[in-house]
Amino acid sequence: MKKYIIVCIALISFASFSQEKKWTLRECVDHALENNISVKQGENTLLLNDQDVKAAKGQFLPNVSGNVGQSLAIGNRELFPGQFVDRTSNSTSISVGASQTIFNGFRVKNSFKQSQLTRETNELELNRIKDDISLNVVNAYLNVLFNRENLEIAQAQYDFSQKQLDQVKELVDAGVQPRANIFDVEATLANDSQGVTIAENNYNLALLSLSQLLQVPYQGFDVQDIEVDTPSAALLYNNVQPILNHALENRNEIKVAEKGIESASLGTEISKSGFLPTVSFRYDYGTNAFFTNLSDTEATFFNQLNDQRAHNFSLNVNIPIFSRYQNKTAVAKSRIQEDNAKLSLEQTKLNLESTVQRAFTDAQAAYRTYEASKASLESQKLAFNNSQERYSIGVMNSFDLEQARLRLLNAESSLINAKYDFVFKTKVLDFYLGKSITE
Repeated sequence: MKKYIIVCIALISFASFSQEKKWTLRECVDHALENNISVKQGENTLLLNDQDVKAAKGQFLPNVSGNVGQSLAIGNRELFPGQFVDRTSNSTSISVGASQTIFNGFRVKNSFKQSQLTRETNELELNRIKDDISLNVVNAYLNVLFNRENLEIAQAQYDFSQKQLDQVKELVDAGVQPRANIFDVEATLANDSQGVTIAENNYNLALLSLSQLLQVPYQGFDVQDIEVDTPSAALLYNNVQPILNHALENRNEIKVAEKGIESASLGTEISKSGFLPTVSFRYDYGTNAFFTNLSDTEATFFNQLNDQRAHNFSLNVNIPIFSRYQNKTAVAKSRIQEDNAKLSLEQTKLNLESTVQRAFTDAQAAYRTYEASKASLESQKLAFNNSQERYSIGVMNSFDLEQARLRLLNAESSLINAKYDFVFKTKVLDFYLGKSITE
């Protein structure tokens, strides 16, 4: 019973800790990289590549094999022309041999290099996948913070409307304003309540998306607030060319495409080896023993094995003369694959350049949008304060006040959206410059 109680307390404590824990951005990224299925599949692919490299390296070594054979023959045999006898014979053979390819047009050497290239390529591809996952996690994390701020604004507006309703009721009770104004403010309060519900739902959906991306339970999941830099011109990059140059030299997708060209070139060399002769060497050491019912003069089993020991050496040269166009077409296809690999590199560079240029332009536009949103918010605040004063002295009706308040809400929401949009766009540029995007 005591053990049961202790286990229950431990489980409750763990559950409480899980609910109280707030994930940092660094923890989210690390967890995603450790547990993402695509990453694990990529790591398994590298393990397979390690075995392929080991197998290719083994092709340099000789092939050694042993053989033990036993045969039994029963029935008539023609020992002399026209003379058949019933013979039973036993034959035993034992041998061990080794074969070694001396030359095969450098096929083994190039195949080994190609297996190493494949391993390097898949490692780069895994790094590319990790980069994309990191960027997606950062985007999802910032989306949570964005929706959290929106929820705080929606809640603040609801609290403001609640206070305003209390004030209007006091004014109505004092006979300063008509009772109809209460209905208008109550309608505004209902709209604000709906806005809080929508903002809360968006916030929960953002948390759900991030938790699913991390593959962790949504229940009790939460993230820490981070100090998001206020957008400023100092965070902008004035010139896209350094970003582009760094990306073209260091991005994993470019390196993958370059490795593809090297691998295709080795494939052509491997295909060319079909035109060259193959030289191989083999050595065998063996013995045998034979017994038949027609003779009783054979030596003993072990004496026969000792007496009939023999060494066998063979050198084989295979010269290709006509392969039914198989070698020729293999080389032609390999060269086409080389051209495709080069075109793939060019396309990858164009895609990367387009992406970086678009990210740079988006960051510039996001900053301008933020500046415009900030100016708009200041104007709307002044306008709303003025509307409140006019409403309090009875110069403005509740409908016009509500319109001013809605414009202020839209300005606040636009500013938050512009801020996080700018932050993410600058993170994307940092990403292509090789900087950390989790700080």
